[in-house]
Amino acid sequence: MTQMNGAQALLHMLELHDVTHVFGLPGETTIGWYKEWRAHSNIEFVLTRDERTASYAAEAYAKITGKPAVLEAPSPGVTHCTPGITEAFLSSVPIIFFSSDIPVNQDKKHGLTGVDQTALYDSICKESSTITKVADIPFLLRRAFRVATSGRPAPVHIRVPINIFGEEADLADLYAERDYGHYPAHRPVADHSKIRQAIDLLLSASKPAIVVGQGGLISKASQTILDLAELLQIPVGTTTPGKGTIPENHPLSLRVIGARGGMEHANQYLHDADTIFFIGTNTDSAATDHWKLYGDPKTKTFLHLDIAEAHVGNNFPLKLGMVGDARATLDYMVELIKTEHPNLNRPKIDLTDLKQTALDKVFNSNIPMPDGTLSPVKLSQTLDRLMPDNAIVTSEPGVSAIYPSALLTFRKAGRRYITNYSMGALGYSVPAAIGASYAHDGPIISFTGDGSFGFVIGDMETIKRSGKNVTIILNRNDSFGWIRGEAILLDNVDEPWSTDFGGVDYIKVAEGFGFEATRITSHDDIEPTLAHAIANPGANFIEIRVPTQDQIVPFVPSWVRAARAKGLPHFA
Repeated sequence: MTQMNGAQALLHMLELHDVTHVFGLPGETTIGWYKEWRAHSNIEFVLTRDERTASYAAEAYAKITGKPAVLEAPSPGVTHCTPGITEAFLSSVPIIFFSSDIPVNQDKKHGLTGVDQTALYDSICKESSTITKVADIPFLLRRAFRVATSGRPAPVHIRVPINIFGEEADLADLYAERDYGHYPAHRPVADHSKIRQAIDLLLSASKPAIVVGQGGLISKASQTILDLAELLQIPVGTTTPGKGTIPENHPLSLRVIGARGGMEHANQYLHDADTIFFIGTNTDSAATDHWKLYGDPKTKTFLHLDIAEAHVGNNFPLKLGMVGDARATLDYMVELIKTEHPNLNRPKIDLTDLKQTALDKVFNSNIPMPDGTLSPVKLSQTLDRLMPDNAIVTSEPGVSAIYPSALLTFRKAGRRYITNYSMGALGYSVPAAIGASYAHDGPIISFTGDGSFGFVIGDMETIKRSGKNVTIILNRNDSFGWIRGEAILLDNVDEPWSTDFGGVDYIKVAEGFGFEATRITSHDDIEPTLAHAIANPGANFIEIRVPTQDQIVPFVPSWVRAARAKGLPHFA
């Protein structure tokens, strides 16, 4: 038996699960925890200036490390964490989320900051629990890590009333279940007979293709997906969140597909394929151009492998569905192919020329930019040339994500491009850069737009204080450009209402936070400015003025179709 108060027990259980960082923000309801933390634990507390930032940072940290992230928020700010927890829930990212609270039932007396936290988070977490006695802490934390990292990973919420931190108990079960300090904690293999059926379907297909979502990255299945693709000579496209699952310069890589950065050559290949093998994707609207990407689904053969049974066959009629871990299942599939088809000799496919022709068409298009703006194509093209292999890029919905998604080439497999295209809320990229910087030693490059940047300016102080190597690239057009583009291109609105906003001297703002700040004013400035920022190990800020999405239409299939009909300049 070991006597501990609640604060000590929480810290001890986190340490047993190899937690090294916690993201959060202080409040009156957490003072008791912090007192013990400072005195007794080496877990680093990453202080942010906003709970939303902390939640997004935790989500990105979990993506990069392959470990469940830990997030902490006080009762006054508990609602502010919903954006990051929602993104994590939809993206299958495990977060252990502690929210401290006023004493149980004091909310019924209208105690300040009291709200039903459990009801609030129950719908966007796999589970929500309340600690009512210190003796339950070891059990509840083991359960939280187990639930968060098993099956389809997702957040788990733990509510901690303020009195728990100071109350004491004799604890006899202070141990961790080590399997759950990382994810996937378990790797179930899909039904063996179905794996054999899948092999037969792929071998008999005339023009098969593999489509991988971020489940391939979550499962760390890059090598086995590549092994399967090379054995059967099947091209591989990825969703935007799955970008980088296999090297994008590989002969079988189609690069990103879908409606958020998918180029026309890749989308057309999938449209013409006769067999599609989905791996680790929920086949959502963004990845499928609102489910139109594959043409008439009755003319295709669909196979689907996912850890989440709810995703398998959710949107397309399947010939075969398999529920299991991607890496474990595909490892077995590859083993069966090698054993049972030893003389397999498939015609070689090399998409290199197809991809390079498509890229060259964009890079050499020289579409005139509106006055005062520069080409986001030139920005992405230059960064692709300069970007070191150990860089991590974060981006978010809008012009700041579409061009990097389409044009950056990740030549080494892995989770090095982070987006929030599961929920798609603004204000993600800069917090994600914070989380990535604590998970990774290389440079972090954060693409954001001025619509999104307004959500998170305060946490530039967090970046500067951290001393991390983070470069923020602000794509500025003084507009919520995505909404403006959607309204003009698809809803045929002449002048959108309430999308444009006033200009800000962002260079002064960045300098005020201590960043090294530069404004790019010509295409000739792009390369030296990017090169300097990447080489500078501190906090860097670059502003570039770009056109709104209705002026130069980016890689969004429905917009491109509208642009062609209206005779507007566009990239495809």
